[in-house]
Amino acid sequence: MEAARAINRFQRTKAIIRFTCPVASEKTQVLFWPPGYSGRPASRWLSAGFTNLGWRDDWTRPPYSLEKMTDLVAVWDVALSDGVHKIEFEHGTTSGKRVVYVDGKEEIRKEWMFKLVGKETFCVGAAKTKATINIDAISGFAYEYTLEINGKSLKKYMENRSKTTNTWVLHLDGEDFRVVLEKDTMDVWCNGKRMETAGEFVDDGTETHFSVGNHDCYIKAVSSGKRKEGIIHSLIVDDREIPEILE
Repeated sequence: MEAARAINRFQRTKAIIRFTCPVASEKTQVLFWPPGYSGRPASRWLSAGFTNLGWRDDWTRPPYSLEKMTDLVAVWDVALSDGVHKIEFEHGTTSGKRVVYVDGKEEIRKEWMFKLVGKETFCVGAAKTKATINIDAISGFAYEYTLEINGKSLKKYMENRSKTTNTWVLHLDGEDFRVVLEKDTMDVWCNGKRMETAGEFVDDGTETHFSVGNHDCYIKAVSSGKRKEGIIHSLIVDDREIPEILE
């Protein structure tokens, strides 16, 4: 009844509402806010002890039900050679439900888990990169969610990746292309596909040739002359150098 009254109050006021939902022997703080709310972010509410956060466009339309509430607690964007992948994690802190989505596709679903902390491991991208979501209790019913890629924190992984890859984004024939060079293997990826390449030695270094549509491309590698900088890689498309981006 308290849940129904809270939802009805939400309909009338369109304001942020909180109520206590008793489930078995525990009480869970549930928070509603209206579509378009731009106040305190979800992470701040979680750290304040609210364990279920809800935001749905259809809450202002009947029927109103707690089943409409999402248990989405974390979203990460992970840049890999074959593209930028979105990882979403749902955690029901009353039922223990765990759901992992990668690019909108459900990878893991566990409906009832008595242990609310732990980890979930799955693969991301064409290279089947290992990813792990860690679930740790902070205090009371508040939880912290961290993502590891290949055994490293996401931040550390991206820092290491910036040293071993180069990324360029270009616009050709009305389309956007993301080109990634893996410097340790010299593999070239474009929009999620590993490209067929041909290497060539030139006077001042090497060139790795490939094609994007009808456009001739190559990545030129030359020595910087400085030990700390090492080899410098540049992408040339139709005799025009493309600026590198940082992800």
